[in-house]
Amino acid sequence: QVQLVESGGGLVQAGGSLRLSCAASGISFAIYHMGWYRQAPGKQRELVASTRSGGNYADSVKGRFTISRDNAKNTVYLQMSSLKPEDTAVYYCNAKRIIGDVQYWGQGTQVTVSS
Repeated sequence: QVQLVESGGGLVQAGGSLRLSCAASGISFAIYHMGWYRQAPGKQRELVASTRSGGNYADSVKGRFTISRDNAKNTVYLQMSSLKPEDTAVYYCNAKRIIGDVQYWGQGTQVTVSS
């Protein structure tokens, strides 16, 4: 059974930092691109960051967020700094197999940034 379990969300003031973690089980972690998406109320889910191609980011988070992975721990992280109220959303972990049309989603973790 595949599980992606996010943690680390919460309430933070603008300018603060949070680190999200996503622990994967039931997959061969190393053969998956890992990514973080977010969905704010009334908006579509959008890609925030991915480990594809060494790391790529949405323009809105470049220079503030950093994605990293630890293959030994089957975990991907999202370090978020200089948070803004517009970063408020549910953040979802995504695993997409490098070859083949297979992907999995976590249940999401809420990030709320107060002004």
